[in-house]
Amino acid sequence: MMAMILAAGKGERLRPITDKTPKSLVKVGGETLLERHFRMLIQAGITKVIINLGWLGSQVIDYVGSGEKFGIKVIYSPEENQILETGGGIVRALPMLGKEPFWVINADIYTDYELPIIDLKPNILGHLVLVKNPKYRLSGDFNLRDNLIQREGSLPYTFTGMAVYDPKLFSNQSIRRFSIVPLLFDQIDKKSLSGSLHNGSWYDIGTPERLEELNGHV
Repeated sequence: MMAMILAAGKGERLRPITDKTPKSLVKVGGETLLERHFRMLIQAGITKVIINLGWLGSQVIDYVGSGEKFGIKVIYSPEENQILETGGGIVRALPMLGKEPFWVINADIYTDYELPIIDLKPNILGHLVLVKNPKYRLSGDFNLRDNLIQREGSLPYTFTGMAVYDPKLFSNQSIRRFSIVPLLFDQIDKKSLSGSLHNGSWYDIGTPERLEELNGHV
């Protein structure tokens, strides 16, 4: 199984830290977020990962290189100054990701999640990993009923930024700047998006304050 780490964004909410450091190389407990992601992928038996590059992408290349020193093969999908957001970034990388379902992980999260084997049913084009809404979110992203993602009623769960997608989810999509969110909403309406709940540790490293708080606990 292949995987992709979304690392092209500027990390605006993490400024001024991300003025000089790409969000994927921010450290928690003395270790970069990318290193943690590599370890999570390796433990799941994934040996090759695509990383899209944008803001300060050269620093990621200098730090990671081929990935050999971390025990994983890294392939880069450079976006440079034409950052394509989540949807466009994935579409650009599709030829490298292959024809089978693949994991996509946001670079700027911290978690103890262990990637499971997820076999998408024939009518399912994606699987999102959710958590209960953190304390800083009064309303979440989704609901979960019968293992299907929903948007109706209360929204007690937040999307972790970890998901498995079938390449067919991106059929007929061109390489352009766009968010994956409308595609997910469309699949929710079609009952084609499944989900599961992670009850362990998960943090969205969204602000300097959250990063400082997390570093005080690890």
